[in-house]
Amino acid sequence: MELIHKYAEEITIHLNGVLELHAVKKIIEKPKYEVQGDLAFPCFILAKTSKKSPNLIALELANEINSPVFEKVIANGPYVNCFFNKMMVSKEIITSIAKAGENYGSLEIGKGKNIVIDYSSPNIAKPFSMGHLRSTVIGNSLANIVEKCGYKAIRINHLGDWGTQFGKLIVAYKLWGDEKRVKEETIKELLKLYVKFHVEAEKNPNLNENARIWFKKLEDGDEEAYKLWKWVRDESLKEFSNIYELLDVHFDSFQGEAFYNDKMTEIVNKLDEAKLLSNSDGAEVIDLQEFDLPPCLIKKSDGATLYATRDVTAAIYRHKQYQFEKSLYVVGHEQSLHFKQVFLVLEKMGYDWAKGLEHIPFGFILKDGKKMSTRKGKVVLLEEVIKEAIELARKNIDMKNPHLENKEEVATNIGVGAIMFHDLKNERQNNVEFSLEEMLKFEGTTGPYVQYTNARACSLLRKGNFQDTASNVIGLDDQYSWSVIKTLMEFPNVVKRSFTQFEPSQIAKYLIRLSQDFNKYYGHLKILSTDEQLQSRLLVVKSVTLVLKEGLRLLGIKAPQKM
Repeated sequence: MELIHKYAEEITIHLNGVLELHAVKKIIEKPKYEVQGDLAFPCFILAKTSKKSPNLIALELANEINSPVFEKVIANGPYVNCFFNKMMVSKEIITSIAKAGENYGSLEIGKGKNIVIDYSSPNIAKPFSMGHLRSTVIGNSLANIVEKCGYKAIRINHLGDWGTQFGKLIVAYKLWGDEKRVKEETIKELLKLYVKFHVEAEKNPNLNENARIWFKKLEDGDEEAYKLWKWVRDESLKEFSNIYELLDVHFDSFQGEAFYNDKMTEIVNKLDEAKLLSNSDGAEVIDLQEFDLPPCLIKKSDGATLYATRDVTAAIYRHKQYQFEKSLYVVGHEQSLHFKQVFLVLEKMGYDWAKGLEHIPFGFILKDGKKMSTRKGKVVLLEEVIKEAIELARKNIDMKNPHLENKEEVATNIGVGAIMFHDLKNERQNNVEFSLEEMLKFEGTTGPYVQYTNARACSLLRKGNFQDTASNVIGLDDQYSWSVIKTLMEFPNVVKRSFTQFEPSQIAKYLIRLSQDFNKYYGHLKILSTDEQLQSRLLVVKSVTLVLKEGLRLLGIKAPQKM
């Protein structure tokens, strides 16, 4: 049962066609204070057609509505406020959630269709920094959410394994690289070389020209350049796989930029045949003036390809391969112009499916209010952060629950979960300030707070010897149970909203609210008191654990039963 839908149905019946059900649902509100009722319908919109005051309309409507699902319906000025029959509704809700189990909140919007999600996409030869975290955890969560809504998610890691940065790296390695040291700590040494290149290039601009020459050699299949590139890619993937294992993130494809090298010529020829290409100072571009956008650069004057060439090629390849309904690109907001151009190029090529392409932008992770930068060496390494978070979680367990079983596993779940939740509780368009201390707090709006609430609820079920098969369930009418039950009922709508907005923060914020409601419930009621409502109260607790666990899963986070 969805309370808003039920109330809207009752209101609509008595409006005699003046407003449709969907219009009524849209304007129903929650009263400011609980004592004013569960839901309120404002009557201002009806005043013009009925030629009556909103207050009088509210009074007449309140007198007409008579259903056992409501305890009472009253006029409150221009509002019709309803109070649901808590005993009846609470029993129906907690039994239906328990019956649905982890499927509670699942939707059939997608009907098995495919959604491709391009996320994470770190650059090889660079360490996996905190800056890559956002794309990884947002994309991973969106993949879980679209599956919850009935779609099949195709998870793609479009590795940054091509481009002029490899020319820079080859030049740096040949000038200053120490083969022995690079082999011992490949990624860290390559980062030092990359940073050194940019420092030296400011004094000697010729280095940039040399880098362009070496990248062109790489594109042309030069043996030395290719061998260095292949070695760096393989070493990078080894390092990335450690991170993905810690985060419990997986992919269906690691086809990066280099995968499309032999596929771009065909696409450039198609653009040429369609008379979409024009010459600009020796470069080949697609004019987008009609959309008030700068031209999209397809080929440089030296014949080298660009990101746009690859992304156009990749989109065509993916549609052929996966026949997707939508294709999402979870990439920082600074790439908004690039994706606008790419999507419009595909539309100009006549691909109707290009309307299903969507850029999912997000803000930066900041350190002390500033953006992290690899080329300046201002970077916080994600693996180090994860290890530190796990160590802090371990110390916390040693202090509070030293005899906990599976201590290492729980510490990992808490440490990793804290980092992911800290990111996902923020609306993705906002910047996120990096703070390990904030992430790991067991109170406030954190992952450990939600995980601990779940563990506390699991503990109550064990102590109360809760049986899933309990048949003696009755309704509950106290305000604390009712607050929890009303919040539990919102979960399917929250899932739907997180999907339509591609916004995991909707789920994270909801989990905090549910945890807060449950902890008030826990603090004010003797849940384990032996009386006729014991099994019903425990069923509320069980429902909370089901939703917290499933909500955390959608965010990519584990829910330990003991902490």
